[in-house]
Amino acid sequence: MEAIRVEELTKSFDELTAVDKLSFSVKKGEIFGLVGPDGAGKTTTMRLLTAIMEPTSGDAWVDGHHVLSHAEQIKEKIAYMSQRFALYPDLSVLENIIFYADIYGVPRRGLQDKVDKLLAFSNLTPFKRRYAGNLSGGMKQKLGLACALIHTPKVLFLDEPTNGVDPVSRRDFWRILYQLLREKVTIFVSTAYLDEAERCNRLALLESGRIIGLGTPDEVKRMMSETILEVCVHEPRKARDLLRSELGAKGVDLFGDRVHVVTNDPEASGERVQAVLDQAGLKVTTIRQVEPSLEDVFVSVIAGREDAEGS
Repeated sequence: MEAIRVEELTKSFDELTAVDKLSFSVKKGEIFGLVGPDGAGKTTTMRLLTAIMEPTSGDAWVDGHHVLSHAEQIKEKIAYMSQRFALYPDLSVLENIIFYADIYGVPRRGLQDKVDKLLAFSNLTPFKRRYAGNLSGGMKQKLGLACALIHTPKVLFLDEPTNGVDPVSRRDFWRILYQLLREKVTIFVSTAYLDEAERCNRLALLESGRIIGLGTPDEVKRMMSETILEVCVHEPRKARDLLRSELGAKGVDLFGDRVHVVTNDPEASGERVQAVLDQAGLKVTTIRQVEPSLEDVFVSVIAGREDAEGS
């Protein structure tokens, strides 16, 4: 069963096409990721699907309701946590949740049980009397999620929910999202963090308003036909710059403290990398083939498109 269906969805602003003929579907009860850099069209897509903004053309349905003709029904079925989700700093954690319960028209009968469950669910029970303005970034995101869930939505839209949050809080936030799947909530999340995309059941890679990859993380990785050589070397930044000048900038990048080299001939490239770094006096620990990450795929696909457009 589909929670979201999108067909040729397009949104233009004068000469700019922010969302360009998107087509995909999201199954009920899965985490679907919309993944791409700033300016890729993620937030615009979110606003179209939550019936906040009207498309220029194309169609989309959320929980069986069309985004144009049934906008109000959609808003009753979903929760949308935007990048600037409005928490009230002068209200406590508990008061913020109660406030959103009133906004959503949640019945008072059984409300306390719901609130207690959400506080426990988000690990906010010890902080329920603390003012929201005094919470850390990660705790604010958890509170925003609790407020968004108070009316038990069928589809949860999260626009870059962990942007600017520390790694530990990001991990905790995703643990909560996985718990939500057991509640049969469909989660549509956008992120610029490609490591987070690995946590999604399925995902769409978005670039300049267009989908350039769609499927499970493993399916998207198989889009890449080239091989990745991982080079462990002293002074990796210096090694990257040197290899870029010798092998070409588009095939070499830094991943943490290691250098990744994209190649169609791993044996010959490995020998060339070793020779270049040896000549420069840079000590190489290992050169080995590794599975591509989503970041490798994204960089490779973008480079391929730029080469095709240039030719």
